[in-house]
Amino acid sequence: MNTDYIKGVIVPILTPCDDDEKVDEAALRRQVDFVISGGLQGILAFGSNGEFYQIEEDEMKRGLKIIVDQAAGRVPVYFGIGAINTKKCARLAKMAAANGVIGISILQPMFLKPTIEELFLHFKTIAEAVPDTPVLLYNNPGRAGYGISADFVDKLAHAVPNIVGMKDTSGDITLTEECVRRTRDVGFRVFGGKDTLLYASLCVGAVGGVCTSGNFMPEMIEEIYTKYMQGDLKGALEAQFRLNPVRLAMDCASFPVAAKDMANYRGQNIGKPYLPNLPTTDSTKAEKMKGAMAAAGLL
Repeated sequence: MNTDYIKGVIVPILTPCDDDEKVDEAALRRQVDFVISGGLQGILAFGSNGEFYQIEEDEMKRGLKIIVDQAAGRVPVYFGIGAINTKKCARLAKMAAANGVIGISILQPMFLKPTIEELFLHFKTIAEAVPDTPVLLYNNPGRAGYGISADFVDKLAHAVPNIVGMKDTSGDITLTEECVRRTRDVGFRVFGGKDTLLYASLCVGAVGGVCTSGNFMPEMIEEIYTKYMQGDLKGALEAQFRLNPVRLAMDCASFPVAAKDMANYRGQNIGKPYLPNLPTTDSTKAEKMKGAMAAAGLL
């Protein structure tokens, strides 16, 4: 299975919705063009910042078709799966594979606390439902309530042929590094999952990052990756330092609202988050985010 194209900065694209909480096709098409024109190397549909947990399956399918159509082969499109039930995840994987994605990302089940055996079976069953499609693990302990260990990643990477990579959002660089080290014999593709640690992740062998900030400052996050790949390590680090204040300013607002707030501040007209979330109305928080963006030359 060729996985050479699985690399670079992938954006977990925002999902614009209308007042009836249906996918806003025009806004989604604009967002696809925006992130591609910003130089990013891939799009992840319905990741955490894409509010997958808010969206019905039929709308996911419609939204995915729009993204694939608008991307038109310019960048790879991946599909994020975060459902709890294994059979539902397998159904979503088959749907995505049938509608043009080149890879699938699977989050460990939220709310549950599965045993190692149960979690292994979960990922293996989903991957085997789409044997010709590359599958990436998505380790997000902050949202799932538990993490995936390097031992577990090592086991899956060597046991299931189409589990070919992962996104590590733990923020633990040692874990990221260990996942790279233990799986490099099979060409496992590890992505960093923290925008503020993209440079550090690349330094320990990651092939790129899945980065929220690509939704509203793609040129800044892409600069880190491009300079690093060109061998300009000092320039890449300085680019990381320029990005960090903007990304950290997001933390004053609620998740996942801040990303849509910042996209709207930049004039992208991405719309509101899905209820019960609301746009940030606290003026102190809004001004902090806008101030960081202005200081970075984004406004």
